[in-house]
Amino acid sequence: MTTQQQKRYKILLIGDACIDTYTFGSVNRISPEAPVPVFEPHGQIVKDGMAGNVLNNLEALGCQVKFFHGEISHKERLIDDRSKQQLLRIDRDKISTPLDYTIADTSEYDAVVISDYNKGTVDYNLITHLVKTSTVPIFIDTKKTDLAPMNGCFVKINALEKSRATSLPHKDWLVVTYGDKGAVWNDIVFSPTESVTVADVTGAGDTFLSALAYKYLSTGDMNEAIKFANKAASLTVQHVGVHAPRLEEIL
Repeated sequence: MTTQQQKRYKILLIGDACIDTYTFGSVNRISPEAPVPVFEPHGQIVKDGMAGNVLNNLEALGCQVKFFHGEISHKERLIDDRSKQQLLRIDRDKISTPLDYTIADTSEYDAVVISDYNKGTVDYNLITHLVKTSTVPIFIDTKKTDLAPMNGCFVKINALEKSRATSLPHKDWLVVTYGDKGAVWNDIVFSPTESVTVADVTGAGDTFLSALAYKYLSTGDMNEAIKFANKAASLTVQHVGVHAPRLEEIL
């Protein structure tokens, strides 16, 4: 590992927080009350989701992170023992008051990372303030549809989010992920280097965002950053639930 890779980058993370509960169990019969399966739980795992998962991913890469968030949402996923697949997800979303843009003093950080699930924590005032005032790179994963105001940020969205967008930033600011087909930036296609067995796609976007920011800070090269992020995300999807790969795993 080089000295550059060992640097502990300081990251300002802003976004929507969530607690993810994974309830594991089995389905062995149909309810006598209605034609629905009966889920019999036997255990739970609780993890950080949304921007909390981005926090864990950044810290797994050795970053020092200051995290600002709003209300905490909760998601529960019912996981079948045999298939390891989700049977049902229960969302208890909390809508936040937007954070005051005065938190966005970026002078002591190496980068800003925004994980915007559109739950109210991040508004356009905060984003435009950062674009105008920040002297460090900004990376944003967003569920918003009007993306042109985010020119000046590296905007990471997936293919479905792109199809729903009403406006887009310039192509050299836009990274679009396509799952197992890789990612596209500035008309360049970045295919995954290997195929993997997918257990669960939960949190793959968070891992991609974190790895993208980390590697860009390490190299200043978006091409290398996307290749690294593709590899990191491919490790995450091989696990049930969110997974924050360490630098040693990715390398």
